[in-house]
Amino acid sequence: VLDEYHLSEMLYKPLGKSTGLFLDLVSFSIIDQDNAGQYYPDFAFCHPLFTDQMKIYSDVTVSRLLSTVSREQIITFLDDWNAGRDKKQRIYVSYDSTHKNCQAGDIYLVEFGKAKYDKGIPVFNVSIAFDKTNRVPLFYEEYPGSITDVSQFRCMVDKVIEYGYKKIGFILDRGYFSKENIQYMDENQYSFIIMAKGCKSLVASMVDSIRNTFETDRKCLIRTYKVYGTTITSRLYEDDTDNRYFHIFYNPSRQAAEREKLEQKIERYHEFLDQHIGSDTQFGKTYQDYFNLYYKGKKLVGVQERSDVVQRELNLCGYFCIITSEKMTAEQALIQYKGRDISEKLFSADKSFLGGQSMRVQSSEAVSTKFFIEFIALIVRNKIYNLLKETMQKLDGNPSYLTVPAALRELEKIEMVRRSNGNYILDHAVTRKQKNILAAFGLDEDTVQTNAAEIASCLAGNQS
Repeated sequence: VLDEYHLSEMLYKPLGKSTGLFLDLVSFSIIDQDNAGQYYPDFAFCHPLFTDQMKIYSDVTVSRLLSTVSREQIITFLDDWNAGRDKKQRIYVSYDSTHKNCQAGDIYLVEFGKAKYDKGIPVFNVSIAFDKTNRVPLFYEEYPGSITDVSQFRCMVDKVIEYGYKKIGFILDRGYFSKENIQYMDENQYSFIIMAKGCKSLVASMVDSIRNTFETDRKCLIRTYKVYGTTITSRLYEDDTDNRYFHIFYNPSRQAAEREKLEQKIERYHEFLDQHIGSDTQFGKTYQDYFNLYYKGKKLVGVQERSDVVQRELNLCGYFCIITSEKMTAEQALIQYKGRDISEKLFSADKSFLGGQSMRVQSSEAVSTKFFIEFIALIVRNKIYNLLKETMQKLDGNPSYLTVPAALRELEKIEMVRRSNGNYILDHAVTRKQKNILAAFGLDEDTVQTNAAEIASCLAGNQS
């Protein structure tokens, strides 16, 4: 994978002699699913390395590397990485972000913000732009925790322009929905596919106008996702100059789940309010949206459900909307939007499979370097995922060992052992499962034998 993407050459330009150790840390994060530098020497003792003559560096050296990689070096790589992309090809970019809670010391990015899972501590944000068409990460951003997704989006578009991408469309989550962002994409002639921020205000009237016209029409069925969809055109906001395409979808199973959730929420609110009748407790907008609250003086004396509001929400259960700037069918819009699941999987891989749920550093420089390592690891791991998935589709029965974690565990079983004469040799032949995994990368048993001989020669030279 490194050879195919020419990553070693690109990284050598900014990192120089540190490239080997940097790539070892990338391998470490993918194989051991960890990013704790103190465990790197244990990993290095049992694996072939990219360092010169496979030298094992201490955790102190790893710590020094993390604190010495500069922002300019990272930008140099990202510039070269994006310079190699085909700018003439039409691509869709999936853009998403996540936050990380932080308790470390001197990190300038850490600020209090709107965390999805608020633990009462500061956070910082990370976002990734992913080329959905070619299935490869393009670049990433780190920014302070107080900056919202909507605000950061403009900076991301500016980076896309700077990298020279022309024929491009953005696939965005509802968190990026704003009039300013849409106008900015229009100004730069970029198309977009974006999930509407709930059906309550923007598209509720559209759902009402077409209700019971497509929900059981088999021509509107999108079999892949078992939903029904139809498309209408309208302006997105009052002074909008272009017609947008509103793709309205109805999911029967989603309707049942959403209605059950809403009913439970209303019942829970009702019980809570009943318990406080006679008290002088004041309730916020969350409760007032669904109930009329009657007070005598400051005491709550009565509660009445706002049945019209609840009825309206019940009617909207099971519906969702995707808005596109370009003309396409409801099925095409849904397939394109569902493709952004890949960027969600990247964040999942970062936290679950690369050890990124904890950064284990205390300086801004070390945080940036660890993100850099994780980004390269995500490029490599994503390519491994794609190749294994393609191989799985060709084989009968979808073998379970062709997932990334299972494949790595299986390849870890290929071991070299040291004999009494001091030479290293393969411990056993390559298994059928390992051959199928290797075939996904254009490798075979002969490649293993050749690499084993080269490693044995290198180790023998080191010992002498």
